[in-house]
Amino acid sequence: MMKAMSMTFKQKGDDDYFIRLLSYLRSQFNENIVEMVPYRKSVIRIITDKTSYMLKGFHTNKRLRLQEAFTATLRKEGFSKTYLFVHPQIKEPLFFEGTYFGCMEYIPPNRIPFSFQSQKNRQEGLELLEQYHQVTSSFESRYRTLIPKGIIIEKWRDRGKTFSSNISTLKYFINDKVLADMINWAQWSLSGMEKHRSMFLNEPFCILHGDVAHHNFLRDTNGVLHLIDFDLISIGPASLDYLQYANRILPSLDWSFDRLAQFPQYEDLLNEKAFLHALAYPADIFREWNRLIREGSYRDHKKYNQVMDLTTGQFYSRQKFIDRLQLMTN
Repeated sequence: MMKAMSMTFKQKGDDDYFIRLLSYLRSQFNENIVEMVPYRKSVIRIITDKTSYMLKGFHTNKRLRLQEAFTATLRKEGFSKTYLFVHPQIKEPLFFEGTYFGCMEYIPPNRIPFSFQSQKNRQEGLELLEQYHQVTSSFESRYRTLIPKGIIIEKWRDRGKTFSSNISTLKYFINDKVLADMINWAQWSLSGMEKHRSMFLNEPFCILHGDVAHHNFLRDTNGVLHLIDFDLISIGPASLDYLQYANRILPSLDWSFDRLAQFPQYEDLLNEKAFLHALAYPADIFREWNRLIREGSYRDHKKYNQVMDLTTGQFYSRQKFIDRLQLMTN
């Protein structure tokens, strides 16, 4: 007799899609699926009568195979604090409604989610990122033809142009002085990065993670921290990941330069003018406003309030931080 099956929805909407997907997976897996938990449309946990898996969807089979190869190389070269793709018994490769699904180990999460709020987590995340860079630097040459080169100046210049092109809309939400200050920060930052860009070219390359947000660090039930989600990997200097990490943790440090300088991973970087200029770029603010306007989601009060808090909630702390950077680079 077949066991009863259920779905737990962490993702709202798309109920019909997930019901169809569950039916498809039941037809493909030799193991009996007893529960399916969608996190997003392309990230799903399935629980079978034997174990649990995470399924992740990709637009192309090439992307899936790259992720399988990369995580296998990571593990082979000594970086064990992440997942591996696994291959349970299935009838044929998983392809459903235009999406290729890979099957990964399920890492049971700690009851306390990882965040950048605690000093312990911020330091441990940096140490794990440093280990990741050390390992990937030993094999990045093998992936140079497979993944893009990490670029920052050009990417940020385009992001700034998009933000500036939205000025007429932004003026409804942000006062003129704040807008002008943020655009000035961006111009000063890019100018200094251009002038001192040799730092980004001369630094040894590794494989960058590319998205060092708190949700891509996962602490398991044994307390071990893992680095996950390698969708945005690229080839480049480790400083680009550290730059993004700094941008993520500075709000939790009240935009304190001295507190950032306490992390040993930033000791040398904070003596580099290119890095100091880069720290001033309001990449997070520009990214979120560009998305909000592109999607028209400023009508969503929750999303709008989050972006407004990012923009104005710590504006004066960020301003003092950038003033300090400008003094140090004169």
